[in-house]
Amino acid sequence: MTRQMKLGAFLWATGHHIAAWRHPKADVTAGIDIDHYIQLARTAEAAKFDMVFCEDAAGLREANVAIASQTSRSIGFEPISLLSALAVQTSRIGLVSTASTSYNEPYGLARTFLSLDQLSGGRAGWNLVTSASPIEAANFGSTGLKPHADRYERAREFAKVVTGLWHGESFRGHDGQSFSVRDPLDLPRSPQGAPVMVQAGASDVGRDLAARTADVVFTAAQTFEEAKAFYDDLKSRMATYGREPDDIKIMPGVAPVVAETEAEAREKFEELQELIPDDVGVALLSGYLSISDLWRYPIDGPLPELPESEGMKSRQALVIEQSRRDGLSIRQLARHFAGARGHWRIAGTAVQIADELQARFEGGAADGFNVMPAYFPGELDAFATLVVPELQRRGLFRKEYEGATLREHLGLKRPG
Repeated sequence: MTRQMKLGAFLWATGHHIAAWRHPKADVTAGIDIDHYIQLARTAEAAKFDMVFCEDAAGLREANVAIASQTSRSIGFEPISLLSALAVQTSRIGLVSTASTSYNEPYGLARTFLSLDQLSGGRAGWNLVTSASPIEAANFGSTGLKPHADRYERAREFAKVVTGLWHGESFRGHDGQSFSVRDPLDLPRSPQGAPVMVQAGASDVGRDLAARTADVVFTAAQTFEEAKAFYDDLKSRMATYGREPDDIKIMPGVAPVVAETEAEAREKFEELQELIPDDVGVALLSGYLSISDLWRYPIDGPLPELPESEGMKSRQALVIEQSRRDGLSIRQLARHFAGARGHWRIAGTAVQIADELQARFEGGAADGFNVMPAYFPGELDAFATLVVPELQRRGLFRKEYEGATLREHLGLKRPG
């Protein structure tokens, strides 16, 4: 069978563009509207997406509450609760959620995701994150954000305990540096062997953790060269842990704006860009760069030299690289970043977007894509009705689900 790309629908309240909530066709209450999410999940399932994905952060996204309230991600459900509701409103599509290893305990998290997996008939996945925001840390009684290396050391042991519980190894118990677990879970084995493990860390230690434990990796890359370098590097690390390259599916984020004509797509995108207040764009950029005083620099000047972050190291490096490569001012960089938070953005017709996706997929830079519509439901509808049929026509994407579980959709081995 011809290799086919995998597609995730990245759900996010009003949309991924930071100003999506201001779009005239967006619903500003979408973040707490279950019918809105049911509609999105059913649209993605009808288009045969592999999964829907819900990101999460246990705190406001920006330190300034006034700024936080002006973004498309200001309100939203706790994602496991949301996906449990979507599980009974869908029948085939995968259900993936973020949960932090810094602010959870492995036994409770393993039980929660396995419960979702059982409720959905084997469609659950866990996106492991270590959490990089000091705002989140403050909500859990922490004295501050733990160093990057310490967060990943905890994450390695956390992942080992969770997978052990899912695989039944907990009958032997676990007594480690950060965690002690005595009992097995009070649930039978997953219908798909174990929930799917997803990761998004792109630092060196993040890539090693992914090569050791992940089934799917979400990543951000602006250019083909960046995407290809990440893809080759991560796949090359697999053998160290006794794994095959195809044991991981790498799915970069892509933020498409699609229309019947290229001019219409560009107009749609520029309409969104005009909705970005400068203070919101700079605040978003500041968070990803881990710098609180970016406003003290001239907004039409270059990005200053910055110390290496203890937060999102890979995303900081990506933003700095783009600013230097393209000669962007802080204002220009903030406006660009606000469209998809550093992910790949494309605007055009269905044929043009399919061409771009096909080039990265067949060029060995991706196994599929995590689709990040600019605003909901409009851009998800447009991708599902215009781009998906074009990919199907080219034989690059399924017309029907081949199996019932998320692992079967992704072509992943069932764990022994």
